[in-house]
Amino acid sequence: MIYAAIGLFALAALLGLTILIKWLSKSDASNAVKYAHGLAAATALVLLVIYSAKNQDHFPKISIILFVIAALGGFYMFIRDMSTKYRSIGIAAIHALLAVSGFVALLLFAFA
Repeated sequence: MIYAAIGLFALAALLGLTILIKWLSKSDASNAVKYAHGLAAATALVLLVIYSAKNQDHFPKISIILFVIAALGGFYMFIRDMSTKYRSIGIAAIHALLAVSGFVALLLFAFA
């Protein structure tokens, strides 16, 4: 289950990078890419929480905390983008840093 979460987080990262590149080039990523990014990340987070519930004495606490904070930022950006087309590169950078940090922490947990 943890490996499925890692794979989905990796997919979400690639889709997120696609969105960020589009934003930086002043164009708009398709809604399909945005939805797929959120769906992959949310599914991975749910799998990680289920894994944690089944392994309560040894689970990636740091990763979950970082991913939840990143998810809140991503949800905020999604709502703002859908309603006003507002793009904050600063919030996107913080979102990405939190998500990448959570991913690295998850990889260290799973493979170290």
